[in-house]
Amino acid sequence: MEVSEAIRVRKSVRAYDQKDIPEDVLGRILEAGRISPSASNTQPWHFIVVRDAAKRKILSRHRWTKFLTESPVVIVGCGDKKDADWYVIDVSIALQTMVLAATSEGIGTCWIGDFDEDEVRGLCKIPEDFGVVCLLALGYPREKLDISRAVTGGSRRKAPSKIVSYEEFGRSGADR
Repeated sequence: MEVSEAIRVRKSVRAYDQKDIPEDVLGRILEAGRISPSASNTQPWHFIVVRDAAKRKILSRHRWTKFLTESPVVIVGCGDKKDADWYVIDVSIALQTMVLAATSEGIGTCWIGDFDEDEVRGLCKIPEDFGVVCLLALGYPREKLDISRAVTGGSRRKAPSKIVSYEEFGRSGADR
């Protein structure tokens, strides 16, 4: 799959088949994160692969995380705080690269921001000098009727003219 297609077809998946992700596929996804760019090449990331059902059940106790019991893999994206100015951005770049790699492999993903950092830290034995940036659910998508997409005809996106300015905020390309 071309990267432009992966960007276009990627969506947040919240329903997963119970099929395991093969090690070679997971390895390619993790490799995509490993080779991602980072500020000054610090590579401040550390990824924890959580497959254990009991741990995923604990992670699923929040309002927006119920589906993590279905997701066969949850990746905890952590960053070394000594790179305090950039670790959140660098880990986010790596995770997004992993999302695109997963999409190209037919694996669905969902970014998870609804977590208790202390709970995740304890569950995964994360040292204090690392911050938990995000959780990433991975798995083969299970077909599920999405009422909002059925009603709207798909994911609505703002027009480029609403989100892009040239040289200064609010200046359109026609003003050049």
